[in-house]
Amino acid sequence: MDPESSSTSRRSPWRWFWRTLLACSVVTAIALFAAWWVMVRMPGKSFRGEAPPLDDDAAELRDRLRRHVERLAGEIGERNLQRYPQLQEAAAYIAEELEDAGYEVSRQTFTARDHEFVNLEAELRGASRPEEIVIVGAHYDTVPGSPGAGDNASGVAAMLSLARRAKGWKPARTVRFVAFSNEEMPYFQSSDMGSWVYARRCRKRDENIVAMLSLETIGYFRDEPGSQQYPPPFGAFYPSEGNFIGVIGNVASRPLVHRVIESFRRRASIPSEGGAIPADVAGVGWSDHWSFWQEGYPAVMITDTAIFRYPHYHRPTDTPDKLDYEKTARVVEGVEAAVRELAGAE
Repeated sequence: MDPESSSTSRRSPWRWFWRTLLACSVVTAIALFAAWWVMVRMPGKSFRGEAPPLDDDAAELRDRLRRHVERLAGEIGERNLQRYPQLQEAAAYIAEELEDAGYEVSRQTFTARDHEFVNLEAELRGASRPEEIVIVGAHYDTVPGSPGAGDNASGVAAMLSLARRAKGWKPARTVRFVAFSNEEMPYFQSSDMGSWVYARRCRKRDENIVAMLSLETIGYFRDEPGSQQYPPPFGAFYPSEGNFIGVIGNVASRPLVHRVIESFRRRASIPSEGGAIPADVAGVGWSDHWSFWQEGYPAVMITDTAIFRYPHYHRPTDTPDKLDYEKTARVVEGVEAAVRELAGAE
């Protein structure tokens, strides 16, 4: 054998290895960039730095949020089929609060496991495009064994506060504030899930839901590095501090994710992150927005990421004292700005 040919033969496998490695690295880099561009890149700039003190309006909002959470998770407590009277008491409280804010409350009753459940709806009729509907929703039930301050008295408190603040608006589109039952197990992502019962009725009526915002576990924040977790590989794209609010949608809802977070960032004095992520990624569909995806409607979840940050998630320790009401008020101010813009409200 020719010595030069033998040397070339020995080098060829290594050349093949390095070329393959380089090609795989390039493909991976392109895939990561494409994923970032489609799923992670968001308009506007997240708030950074020290937040200004709350003004009088925001301080009143903070106190109202605290009162709602203390009523639902402190006084009423666990709310589910096993604690059916408390679930009914929570529904009555929500209806009373919406009526006190000046709304006529509609009740959608349905039966599951031989018990009657109710979704509660308050509507602010649009002036010029009333057939186009924006929904702000939150579930008021809890898992067995948990008083559910974060999950999800925080979301219900935000929904009730937004409804009260919106009463003086003159929106072009119709805005609905809806409290859902049966988000938690054993109804989660089943036909008896309250929000899916509601979304199916919307589809049956051929209603034009242009946006649905699910307020889900929004009151817990941490500044320490490592306090925020993610399903892989999203830790490569997002911060390790759990001090932000998230706006999460599926890929089909990407335009809505962008609209919501852009409006939020113009108003809110709290960090924010967004994602338009495939629905089968863990956590992405874990709330009432999922129900609206099933009926083909654009929907997003606004969340502090729950289990990926909150150590009291679904535990008996999910009590009102665990939440940061000042930061929750800043979240609600940002959500309010987004809903106003979506509704075309003056």
